[in-house]
Amino acid sequence: MKRLQAWTTLLFILVLVISCHTIKKMEQTMLPAFDLEGHRGCRGLMPENSIPAMLRAIDLGVTTLEMDAVITADKKVILSHEPFFNHEITTRPGGGEVSATEEKELNIYRMTFAETQGYDVGIKPHPRFPKQEKIKAVKPLLSDVIEDVEAYIRVKKTRRVFYNIETKSMPSTDSVFHPAPEEFVKLLMEVISKKRVTDRVIIQSFDYRTLRIVHQQYPQIKTAALVEDFDKKSVQDLVKELGFVPTIYSPHYSLVNESLLSDCHALQMKVIPWTVNDKTIFDKLKGMGVDGIITDYPNLIH
Repeated sequence: MKRLQAWTTLLFILVLVISCHTIKKMEQTMLPAFDLEGHRGCRGLMPENSIPAMLRAIDLGVTTLEMDAVITADKKVILSHEPFFNHEITTRPGGGEVSATEEKELNIYRMTFAETQGYDVGIKPHPRFPKQEKIKAVKPLLSDVIEDVEAYIRVKKTRRVFYNIETKSMPSTDSVFHPAPEEFVKLLMEVISKKRVTDRVIIQSFDYRTLRIVHQQYPQIKTAALVEDFDKKSVQDLVKELGFVPTIYSPHYSLVNESLLSDCHALQMKVIPWTVNDKTIFDKLKGMGVDGIITDYPNLIH
């Protein structure tokens, strides 16, 4: 009888420990009730997709760092909105400018990571973001971004952030500006897994091929479907096209209305629109019940 009681007690303790571990894991992986995302870090204030932009965004209280990923010729994952060096932000090695007509010739997928580091993307004044601080900046490795962010959070003793990473790809430029989606996702997930942040990563894309691969091969990873033109596709049609319900429906903010929110929430999808840079619009959308906002200016929200 005593042995049975001992086994019963042990079983109860094991169940309790497992339950507590599960609850703790759920708390770690659950997105914030309202997710404030810094677009490309905080593009309105710092050079986009740079480590300084990510650290500044943390200081401004974001809960998620939004960023873009591309692939180099030597299969490194780096941060960049375009798979080439955009003329608006790029200064050549030695100080020369890049024109709009030649920017696509600076194809990152044809450059080694070392070659990309010769181009500055922070000192040239941005024509659309005059408040952006001008500092020297390069396109960093995703692995370095995660390392520096995690170290910064430990030093600051602030809460851990999520990483919302966009795969910059499309069918028409496979093997030209980026690898095919299977390889793209594989290279991206290798970094994420190695850095042990899988529970705090969202993979977002306009290229739904990559989202399907993530869902099929890495079901624990959160996904976000980016949407630019709602008129062409209803929420239900998008889910049907994807073949699964993503974690987040992420439309341009102008597409958000009560009907869209209702349809998404009925499917247990969060709605996090982009890119909101006006406080009045932010307040309106939050009042409507969106689950977060992506912004270039996290400082405007407070």
